[in-house]
Amino acid sequence: MQDTISIHSNLATPKRNITGIINAYSRRLLGFIRKRVRNESDAEDILQEVFYQLAGNTQPIEQLTGWLFTVARNKITDNHRKRRLDLIDDIQDPANEDDEMIRWAELLMSTGDNPEFSYLRSVFWDELTAALNELPEEQKQAFVLNELEGMPFKEMAEITGETVNTLISRKRYAVLHLRNRLARLREELLNE
Repeated sequence: MQDTISIHSNLATPKRNITGIINAYSRRLLGFIRKRVRNESDAEDILQEVFYQLAGNTQPIEQLTGWLFTVARNKITDNHRKRRLDLIDDIQDPANEDDEMIRWAELLMSTGDNPEFSYLRSVFWDELTAALNELPEEQKQAFVLNELEGMPFKEMAEITGETVNTLISRKRYAVLHLRNRLARLREELLNE
């Protein structure tokens, strides 16, 4: 099946064509994305980004279906990376962000196959897991649900029966503990 298209150069009415593509592929793409992200709003945002990229594309597309799903997969990966970077920035102590210090996000999100970085990433995630296990269950749950699973506080409140402010407070205590614990790891690594 060859469904080669060029949005801008081959079609006299690109808006109508894009609308047709959106109507034809939205349901399938959204189902694909939903299976790979934690919440509905992220899935809808990613779907919108896919179609936005399609509308801005100026190159011919040989396999439209494959192109759309590849872009969706890339957007999902970007979303996961962003969540990890947000997590790392959230637990990094803002008081220790001078230029000489190693930034956790830069260290842990480097894509190189450097064995030292791989080891440091492994140590970080092991330490994070151990630090989470030290927390009271309510604080751990608030942090994990919000930061790692991307659940909004409002949804957490509906599930747990707690108020949003209580959940925010629990997460804050978890973040403070994690900052303290990971600051010690950071000092150990820098002093080696």
